Parts: sequence; C-alpha cells; structure tokens
Amino acid sequence: MIDEVPELFKPFVEEAAFTDEDDVPVVTACMWRGATDDRWHHGTIDFPDRAVDPDGAMGLFALLVDRSTEAFQRFAEDYYDVPVDLEAVSQVYALRPLSQELVSLLNPEIGLTDLAQDISQVGYPQPDQEPT
Repeated sequence: MIDEVPELFKPFVEEAAFTDEDDVPVVTACMWRGATDDRWHHGTIDFPDRAVDPDGAMGLFALLVDRSTEAFQRFAEDYYDVPVDLEAVSQVYALRPLSQELVSLLNPEIGLTDLAQDISQVGYPQPDQEPT
C-alpha cells in the first residue's frame, strides 16, 4: 500500500505518529496527490482471496460516514468487547464536561485524574467550561 508513495511524501509515511513500536507504518488507507497531479493516487494492495474486510477499512469508513452515537457505540462494543453506555457516548459527543461518573460509565477502571493530560491536550471542555 505504501511502497509506491513518491519520495516527496515518504516523510509523512514514516512519521512516528503513524508507526508502531517497531517503526512499521500502521496504515488503513493511503492516497496522495501532488501539486501538479490531475488525480489522486494509491498503492497496489494484494488482498487475500475471499476476504470480506481484510484491512478493516470498510468498518473504519462506515464509522467515519455514520457519525451517530449509535454507530460509535456499536464500534466500541465490537472493538473492546464490552457493553458501552449510549447515554455516556451521547454526553461525550455533545462535548459535555467530563465527570468521574461519566468516565466510570465508559471505563470503570480509570479515573478522571488519569485523563487530565489527555483532556487538556485535545482541548476537551473542562468541568467549568461549556462547549463552543
């Protein structure tokens, strides 16, 4: 999928944020288009025979297209193999400030304080803020 990426774009493919702990790129989809190109390009993918969704892209893109809380709930329940509270997902989608109660509904093994750095880093509303 990435073997055919032009040299100009290689730094993006090799970016640490998109690689695993062994510096191997973790890629679901890769497309590129140069400034003078008249179309988008993609690499060759050799999928296994009879594979329904060999790279998980159908599931990923379905989630990106269906932005509903129910779609995320289905994804999370399938991915994490645990029940996910739909009302809690709705609160996060609405950017309601996180409380320990809300965090516990989503993951009873983590505390709100454990998430403080992540919350700050992504700019998620703090308890004294309302979403803009």
